[in-house]
Amino acid sequence: MHATTLTRSLRVACLGAVLATGAATPSTAAETPKQGGTLTYMIPADAPPSFDAHRENTYAVVHIIAPFYSVLVRLNPDNPSDTTHFFCDLCTEMAAPTDGDKTYTFKIREGVTFQDGSKLTAADVAATWNAIIFPPQGVSSARETWYTMVDKVEAPDATTVVFHLKYATSAFMPALADPYAMIYEKKILDTDPHWYEKNVMGSGPFWFTGYELGQSIKGTRNPNYYHKGQPYLDGFVGILSPKQAVRVDAIRADRAEMEFRGLPPAAVDQLKQQLGDKITVQTSDWNCGNLITPNTRRKPFDDVRVRRALLLAIDQWHGAPALAKIANVHTVGGIVFPGSPLAATKPELEKLAGFWPDIEKSRAEARRLLKEAGADGLSFEMLNRNVDQPYLYVGTWIIDEWSKIGVHATQKIVPTGPWFEAMRDGNFAVVVEANCNGVVNPLMDTQKYLPRAAFTENYGGYEDQTEIDIYNKMLRETDFVKQRALMRDYETYVVDTKAYEWPMLWWNRIIPAWAYVKGWKIGPSHYVNQDLANIWLDK
Repeated sequence: MHATTLTRSLRVACLGAVLATGAATPSTAAETPKQGGTLTYMIPADAPPSFDAHRENTYAVVHIIAPFYSVLVRLNPDNPSDTTHFFCDLCTEMAAPTDGDKTYTFKIREGVTFQDGSKLTAADVAATWNAIIFPPQGVSSARETWYTMVDKVEAPDATTVVFHLKYATSAFMPALADPYAMIYEKKILDTDPHWYEKNVMGSGPFWFTGYELGQSIKGTRNPNYYHKGQPYLDGFVGILSPKQAVRVDAIRADRAEMEFRGLPPAAVDQLKQQLGDKITVQTSDWNCGNLITPNTRRKPFDDVRVRRALLLAIDQWHGAPALAKIANVHTVGGIVFPGSPLAATKPELEKLAGFWPDIEKSRAEARRLLKEAGADGLSFEMLNRNVDQPYLYVGTWIIDEWSKIGVHATQKIVPTGPWFEAMRDGNFAVVVEANCNGVVNPLMDTQKYLPRAAFTENYGGYEDQTEIDIYNKMLRETDFVKQRALMRDYETYVVDTKAYEWPMLWWNRIIPAWAYVKGWKIGPSHYVNQDLANIWLDK
């Protein structure tokens, strides 16, 4: 594989330091992948709101449709934990930025076809990225704000795509490798930009063969796939199942080989005890953490004193090790993935509301704030998603924490679709969310905390230009030391000063699989490495 290293100050944060090209090879040279077989895997969710990866945020969409689609660039599927290297998928070589790192030119593979037989060209790639970055009126693009640095995307010919940036930023390349950026067909987008919400048409390693609503998804091997020899599987079946017990039973009985999101320690230990070396386990830190969002448009959550009080009541330092025994949570952290150089240190974190080392002092302040705000004995309903790991566990723990300052909260648990609908409509008082991201990219990952005017998938109901200004300055800063200082200002403002969003425990990804499943590597995200092209079955 050819690799190009760009030595610029933008790379100090270890984001986008090295650009690499070529298709990944099998991770274990001594093992020759076997062709054939069908992978059955569990998808720990119910039906997603739609099939449109550009519109949705839920992992359920990626686990269902990623095998059917291509992307422009991606992480190395043999080492998805390395978020400093980017590989071509549809491109033939990685772009070497020009014009002061503001222009990226990609050459596109020839001979790639969509499932309907249409030839994929640079026009399809450019149309896809224009739909993501500049969605037409009435069309939602969940991550369009990740690309505010992009001025325009064009396809000057059938094999060339050019991204023109407004300003240089280290956030661009990791954002370009987003696994949700699945390449759509231009003629379909031109005819009906909503078509992909209910339909599938890709150029990935597998062809779409069937979907049973809320039950299963099926695919068969794409005989024309452009990465030679892949995929190894003849096909796959993904079974939707939001209940952990059902998923574990299916794996135990070998009705399914694995799931890709993650199981809690107790469930994995049980499988290991029962199946021994028939099961393998991969673990990883997870670029995913719960956060609690109060609806600032509803009283009394429009009062910062109430918001700070509810955050101050929660003891994350002692809660994390206790919950880690039963749930897939692990690390106390702020708004930045704890493994990143931009993340807060423990002393920095302990200065923020909700992270004070003395929980009794913290709760005393919480009671004082509630009394001052006239919110003694506060009662409300907290919206939560019907995904047991870790949403329900985290929600139950938080409600118990609030009871220790005299707050009475109950949970309203709904399926994924109604959960998103309620958040988007502002039909909640407080909601358990998660900020889960693919390629580790703190400058983009922390956009979830921005007001909705700057990030469409924020549901807190607040608008704040001061916060936006801090963020924009940080995004454009190319000196790492100054950038990190701005990240602390941003984090302090949104969490401590305003208490707009309350970051909760970061997750721990644990993936068990039958030992005959080969070729798949875990990474710090349940979004990346989900096209199944590398997987093969040793049986």
